[in-house]
Amino acid sequence: MSKSSEVDHTEVVEARGDWVTFRPELKLLDCTVRDGGLMNNHQFDDSFVKAVYDALVNAGVDYMEMGYKGSKDVYPRRDHGPWRYCDEEDVRRIVGDNPTDLRLSAMADAERCDYRKDILPSDDSVLNLIRVACYVHQIPTALDMIHDAHEKGYEVATQLMAVANVRDSELEKALEAIQDSPTGMIYLVDSWGSLYSEQIRSMVKKYLSFCEPVDKKVGFHGHNNQQLAYANTIEAIILGANCVDGTMYGMGRGAGNCPLELLLNFLKNPKFQIRPVIHCIQEHVRPLHSQLRWGPEIPYMITGQMNEHPRAAMEFMDGDNPDDFVAFYDQMLEEE
Repeated sequence: MSKSSEVDHTEVVEARGDWVTFRPELKLLDCTVRDGGLMNNHQFDDSFVKAVYDALVNAGVDYMEMGYKGSKDVYPRRDHGPWRYCDEEDVRRIVGDNPTDLRLSAMADAERCDYRKDILPSDDSVLNLIRVACYVHQIPTALDMIHDAHEKGYEVATQLMAVANVRDSELEKALEAIQDSPTGMIYLVDSWGSLYSEQIRSMVKKYLSFCEPVDKKVGFHGHNNQQLAYANTIEAIILGANCVDGTMYGMGRGAGNCPLELLLNFLKNPKFQIRPVIHCIQEHVRPLHSQLRWGPEIPYMITGQMNEHPRAAMEFMDGDNPDDFVAFYDQMLEEE
């Protein structure tokens, strides 16, 4: 780390004060069902989803992401559970009218969502936030989705995916385009779990330079391929990210995500209560681990270090010899 980086970092910490993690405006979003569902095609029992919902309400978490708004043409119902679509009747079956302070979210992937039809006007939905996810080349579609969700009355956040593989000039053009949109937040996403703290520091500052002048927030979503999701989330918080993601017991695609229970302890907001989350992990989340096997396994580490999508590691882990890590390493070297 260069001397100049240390100075910049220290200035940010001093500007936040000693209680750097106690910022009332800092929001916490749980995406256990949405990201965790990528390990089982979102085929969770209602009892599991309800347990997560109840725990988040009691823990004082700000947002719960129920799942995706996926196209039924892209994701056939025979292969996927209800949280791939988040149809209104399914969401309300769990939360009713949601008479709580917990705000509800769904993610809509660019080019994989029939957003004009499947995302209802907010007055007809119990959802509060739509998170539009896209790659840089999908920005035109994403902008249309952002405007559509905003006009329907939702909070809108935008997630730019796989930015570690994007040239600076392309990323800046994408941020500039989103800057002029009605999205309220732009998320930095470590899609492959490949980023280190120095890169997080640089990229959060870049995102803030586009967001702060137009009063937008910066969010952060990390993956745990190199067991850095928690550290990188802390780095993003210290630098000024005001909405961060976590999942119970780190449950998520492949190597998983930043554990919610770690963030609840780190964020010194007295409204957060960790006990309901620990109870939900014990009774509902951890029992699924032996079946779904998310977490920082060696194949996920390898794809993270190689800055590759974890799909190859996930396929390997589902194969006949998931513990032959050397074979997977050799396979990835051959494909480079």
